[in-house]
Amino acid sequence: MGEHNMFKKSTSCGLAAGLAVALGLSFAPAAMADTASAGTGTVQIASASQFDALKAELPADWSARVADARARFGLDDTAWADRAESVINPGDYQCAATPIDGWLTGELAGVDRAVLKQIDQLAGFDLATYDALIFGSQDKRNVFGLDGTYTNELNRTMAGLKKFWDFDGSDIQLIPMKGDTYRSVDRMVRVYTALYGLDAATAREIAEYVQELIYSQPGLRQGDNPYFTFNAFAFDPAPEDVAEFPGLTKRIVMGDGVLAGLRGVGLQDKAAPLGVLAHEYGHQVQYANNLFESPLTGPEATRRTELMADAYGTYYLVHARGGALNAARTLDVEASFYNVGDCAFTNDGHHGTPNQRLKSSTFGATVVAEAANQGHKLGALAFDAKFEAVLPEIVAPDAH
Repeated sequence: MGEHNMFKKSTSCGLAAGLAVALGLSFAPAAMADTASAGTGTVQIASASQFDALKAELPADWSARVADARARFGLDDTAWADRAESVINPGDYQCAATPIDGWLTGELAGVDRAVLKQIDQLAGFDLATYDALIFGSQDKRNVFGLDGTYTNELNRTMAGLKKFWDFDGSDIQLIPMKGDTYRSVDRMVRVYTALYGLDAATAREIAEYVQELIYSQPGLRQGDNPYFTFNAFAFDPAPEDVAEFPGLTKRIVMGDGVLAGLRGVGLQDKAAPLGVLAHEYGHQVQYANNLFESPLTGPEATRRTELMADAYGTYYLVHARGGALNAARTLDVEASFYNVGDCAFTNDGHHGTPNQRLKSSTFGATVVAEAANQGHKLGALAFDAKFEAVLPEIVAPDAH
């Protein structure tokens, strides 16, 4: 999403606009039922009156606090809303839902929408993100993926990225985003108190209630449903925010939901998750070199930085002094970028169409293949110059 005045965050997943209902933290109106159908039976949940009583304990400006937090961290759901003025004609571009859209929708099959609405109104869907972002830290005990499958590969790639690019990235941490946040009331409470300013007693009451809602739905898997952690992003805090949240560092957060999604659409090879990580490190390259600045504005500005990060990521992964991927594994990297393209042409959070993201990734691999000296690596600014030259071609209309 580009830079923000306080916290600076770049989301990498670029969730498609078609997932707005599922992931945009905004649900269609639904009656608050006394029971919820969970696929394997009927589970008792709180009534509307009980829920309303709990909401009455929240501060009068609760909605504003939630909105401010999302905007401050770059999570403002208006990034997915349509803008009144279009910057390009969608009819000029090939763009449709990708396999990962359907996969994620399927992960919510059988989950009661009234329960999701209640969780949303209590800011429950943001808790895992903020827990990782504010309180997470790099640790040898961290694991990536529900079963830890991606831990070794991601850690090795992170170390390689720090050595490859020509700036000091020693202070960038790699942090997992886990659904187990929802199995710890204490962790949920610390987010509610630190971020939203709730008193400890109210925060605990809300956290326990949100946990109860999640546990009422077997399909939500006590927080392990990828819905809760379907994101990955690079983060660069401002000094004043480090003062407010001690221990906050530059970091890359990888959600288990993204890793599960790539596997869910058939990208079984670990190269696809490495593509996501290398893309996020590309944003750290941009932060270090002030590459977020450009004459572009709105959706076109975000699209430029996201496509650039795709190219940076692939360049590292296929370079002999980087990931040294072979052709087959490179295809999985390119497919991962295609899957997270979006058609939200008029949104400030537009990350590029699936085809554009694929083209950017392919460009990164081509720069390596066409180099006269395969052992030579370009610096960040030299690579950027090449990318800027081909960007008009990458984003040119492709509907014929």
